[in-house]
Order: sequence, then C-alpha cells, then structure tokens
Amino acid sequence: MTQKAKDQSQKETGGPEVTVMTDAITELQKAGLGSLSWMGTAWLENMSDLSSEVMSFIADRVKEDVKTQHQILHCNDVSRLQKIQADFMQRAIDQYTAETGRLVAMGNTFLKDVQERDAKTGKDD
Repeated sequence: MTQKAKDQSQKETGGPEVTVMTDAITELQKAGLGSLSWMGTAWLENMSDLSSEVMSFIADRVKEDVKTQHQILHCNDVSRLQKIQADFMQRAIDQYTAETGRLVAMGNTFLKDVQERDAKTGKDD
C-alpha cells in the first residue's frame, strides 16, 4: 500500500488513534471482559439516577449552609452561636450519613440490574 493510500485509509477510519483504541478494546475482550454492550440502558439510567441524587443532595446542603449563615449573622449571643454551629454540624453528619446509605442502596440496585441483564444476555456473546 502506498503512503497516499495509507493516509487516505487513516482519514476514513479516524486515524491511528482510533486503530489503537480499537485494538485495545479487542485485546480486553479477548482477556475475558467481553462486550460492554450488555450493560445497555440499565447502566445509563442508573448513572443518571445516581447523578441526580448527588446533585439534589448538594443543593440541599447549600440551602442548609445559607440558612446557617443567616442564623449566624443575626446572632447576638456567643452561647447561641455555639448552639447554631453544633446543630449545623450534627445536621450535616446526619444528612451525609443518610445520603451515603441512599447512594449505597442505589449502587446495589445498579449492580443487581447489570447482573440480571448479564445473566439474560451473556456478556461474552
């Protein structure tokens, strides 16, 4: 093959980077990872749900931060300030603990969905 033909072929196939990536994926499949298409829409839906949950949690935490700052700015007593800060920390710990539990549960559901899909379709097909 002439250099001009090689250059044209690379332009049509996406260049040497695409070939390297394709070869790497082929080697991973040979190593036993199989096709990842078996993950399908279940993976996409679960990742979307996880992202949505994290964003909602962050929004709620920002609201708590603003609320606490408002309380601190209107506080005239040091003992009240300490109480505001202690309550804020306790709420944060409780909320982060609850959120961790929710994310773990969502992750477990995600894995179960993927395993069920794998059992039905077979990832090595």
